[in-house]
Amino acid sequence: MSNQPIVNEFGLGPISCHAFNQDRSELAVCFNSNVVSIFRQSGGSWTLSSTLAEHDKPVTSIDWAPKSNRIVTCSQDRNAYVWTLDGQKQWKPTLVLLRINRAATFVRWSPEEDKFAVASGSRCISVCYFEEDNDWWVGKHIKKPIRSTVLSLDWHPNNVLLAAGCADMKARVFSAFIKGIDKKPAPTPWGEKLPFNTVCGEFSSGSGGWIHGVAFSPDGNSLAFTGHDSTITVVDQASGSVQTIRAPYLPYVSVLWLNESQIVAAGHDCAPHLFEKKGNEWSFSASLDSAVKKADVGTSARDTFRRMASRAQATATNDTEVHTHHQNTINSIRAFSGSRDHVEQFSTSGIDGKLVIWGTGLSRGMGNLHL
Repeated sequence: MSNQPIVNEFGLGPISCHAFNQDRSELAVCFNSNVVSIFRQSGGSWTLSSTLAEHDKPVTSIDWAPKSNRIVTCSQDRNAYVWTLDGQKQWKPTLVLLRINRAATFVRWSPEEDKFAVASGSRCISVCYFEEDNDWWVGKHIKKPIRSTVLSLDWHPNNVLLAAGCADMKARVFSAFIKGIDKKPAPTPWGEKLPFNTVCGEFSSGSGGWIHGVAFSPDGNSLAFTGHDSTITVVDQASGSVQTIRAPYLPYVSVLWLNESQIVAAGHDCAPHLFEKKGNEWSFSASLDSAVKKADVGTSARDTFRRMASRAQATATNDTEVHTHHQNTINSIRAFSGSRDHVEQFSTSGIDGKLVIWGTGLSRGMGNLHL
């Protein structure tokens, strides 16, 4: 497989979030508005097939369940909708009872797709499940000890544990066990008795900062999270190890495990960066964007400003080009092909309106992702 990135430009404005269906033939994307556009791949290009227009304010997050083919969206209007295809191939929305009084910020289906979690500015997480008696989705709140907006979420492979990154500068692991929905999970390094809202771990980065992105490792025993202090922290719960890597770049917004020893993170620096575990130590490895100038790799923002000041570059040069495929902040990373423990390709979307599919150099052949 070629590692040359595939760049998709829609020309419809900044992309706030995106998600693919199971076989990657369809794409749900929001262009910083209250409408979600569904594109179908045809002849190597994306063609608009339908729109989801139930929200009143900008959509903040989308997730597409691979097995049930349901889409869940959440928005600044404090609502979430579950979308299903009817017999006429039209997407029909079902309102979710979130019971929040601030914007919904992030949403993800659980691995078994029998529930999903919605983060919000209400200092809580709504864990939503379907009530057959009433034919609606209801939410049960995880509240304590959250002290500010929840910015990101990720589910553990066991369908019970839930990681959250918050603006109170903490990353936490909670139990999202729903009686009657979940079976008792097997013991993990995060704990054995897991009643709802149990706090299984609470962590912070080196010098503090909003926690923008969180992600469980493929086996679920480790957690990676990114802070606004330009750090990425890896927690190995089994060994008790917590390592914080301070990167010489602008803060990361999203993070993804490629396998047990490789993590990719991206954000305000406009390029995905690879972190690798060698022995027992994690460290920055490389930028995965081949368009980045070699001279720019390893140069910190402070060094750049010093060079501009000493050489008067701010006024003496017209070189304002961003030497990356993305020309603005990357706000989302999603696995594209491979498996949970061996991601072969991943996709990124950003404020520049581009959606880029990247190869990792780990692939032995193209395949669909099955998580």
